[in-house]
Amino acid sequence: MREQTYVVLLALSYAALASLHLVLLMTLRVRRAAKAAGIVAMSALYIATFYWTQGLLGWSAAIAVPDRFKLIAARVVEPDLLHKRSGAIHIWVEAMDDRNIPSGVPRAFLLPYSPQLASKVSEAEDEIKKGHPQGGTANIFNSAFGNATPEGANVRANLGSASAGGDPSGGGMLAPSAVGGQSSVVNLIPLPPPLLPPKDAP
Repeated sequence: MREQTYVVLLALSYAALASLHLVLLMTLRVRRAAKAAGIVAMSALYIATFYWTQGLLGWSAAIAVPDRFKLIAARVVEPDLLHKRSGAIHIWVEAMDDRNIPSGVPRAFLLPYSPQLASKVSEAEDEIKKGHPQGGTANIFNSAFGNATPEGANVRANLGSASAGGDPSGGGMLAPSAVGGQSSVVNLIPLPPPLLPPKDAP
């Protein structure tokens, strides 16, 4: 399902809820002018919701990363003690199938900050700049690529939380630690070659 489809479904869901409220409004004994104003306001609001949600599509998702992925780029936001921000790590990845073939649909994810993960992400970025593609898995104990993980390539992050929407401050009811689903363990390794099917015997 494409991102735009999610936005349309979200807007339709809001419109359905707003329609229910409008039906209830029609049964109330209030002035017609007030009812008309309520209908116009609610209609305008769920149309505006469709456009407002467009701005959400560019934010890093504070949800679990794919089981295996190709790392495209990353951005490390260092902690800011002055403004009480715990820091965050944003990664842009492509999910990979069981043959190590990228999906072709990149997505941005938000990970909790830790010095160890920040260091490994920076190392992975340097390797990418050198022409050495990097991949990863969602679990340090999961060798999802079907081959041994190089020694020293593992990275584990189990610290803190970062809030969704690119805001590294963390905390609150909407923090990933409260909502759940954000990856806290990530394994970065050199990108393995695709597993091609065997050629037919002559």
